[in-house]
Amino acid sequence: MRRRALNLALGVGLGAAVAAVDRPGGAARGVPVHPTPQAADGTLTVQLCDGVTTTAIPGVREGERPTPEQARGAADALMAAWRAQHPGAWDDDATPRLAQATPSAPPGSPRPAESQGPQQEGQTYGGFTDRDARIWQEETDRFVRWGHDVFHDAAAFGGTIGISCDMCHPDAANTHPETYPKFQVQLGRVALLRDMINWCIQNPARGRPLPDDDDRLKAMEAYILAQRKGAAMDYGKH
Repeated sequence: MRRRALNLALGVGLGAAVAAVDRPGGAARGVPVHPTPQAADGTLTVQLCDGVTTTAIPGVREGERPTPEQARGAADALMAAWRAQHPGAWDDDATPRLAQATPSAPPGSPRPAESQGPQQEGQTYGGFTDRDARIWQEETDRFVRWGHDVFHDAAAFGGTIGISCDMCHPDAANTHPETYPKFQVQLGRVALLRDMINWCIQNPARGRPLPDDDDRLKAMEAYILAQRKGAAMDYGKH
C-alpha cells in the first residue's frame, strides 16, 4: 500500500492516458505537456507531479518568478493537498542517505566526465588495483553528489518557477527508481526513470526537457538511484 504513493506522486493520477501509437509498450516519444489550469485573475498556478493537484501562488502573476520562500510555500501546499487526498499513501520508509551523509561537490569543480584521473583501458573486469577501485568510487560518488545539487536547484535543471525536485521529494523520497521501467500514465507509455524526471521538469517545474545525453539528467538519475541503494529491483511495480 505504501508504494501506491508513487503511482500518484510519480506515476498515476491522470484520468486518461496520452494517446498511444502502434508501438510496443506505449505512445509517441517526447515529453507530453499537461498545461496547468490558468487562474482567472492571472495568478501563477503550479501543479504537482501527479498532473492533477494544483495551487496558486498569491502575489505572483503568470510569467513572474516566485521568490524561494514563495516557491517553497507552493510546494508545501501541493504536498499537503496531496497527502490529505491520499492519507497513509506516502512512503514513510524512504530513508535519506547520501543527501545527509556527504557534502556537495565544490562549486566550479569539474564534473566526472571532465576529470583528469588515470584511464584504465582494458581493466573493466579484472586486473585493477585497490587504488583504481578507490578512484572509480570517488568519481561515482562525486557524480551522485552533483546529481544531488541539480535535484535541489531549480535553476540548475532549467526550471522557471523556482520549484526544485526536492521540494516535493525531499532527498528523492517516494520516487522508487527500482520500479522502472513501467507504464507511466502521465506519458502514456512505458517509461524509464529519466523520462519521468523530464516530465516533471517540463510540467511542474515549467522547464525544457533535457536530452538523454545531458549530464544533468544522468546525474539526477544517479542521485535518485543512490538514495534507494539496497532496494530490490521490482520493475513494473505500481
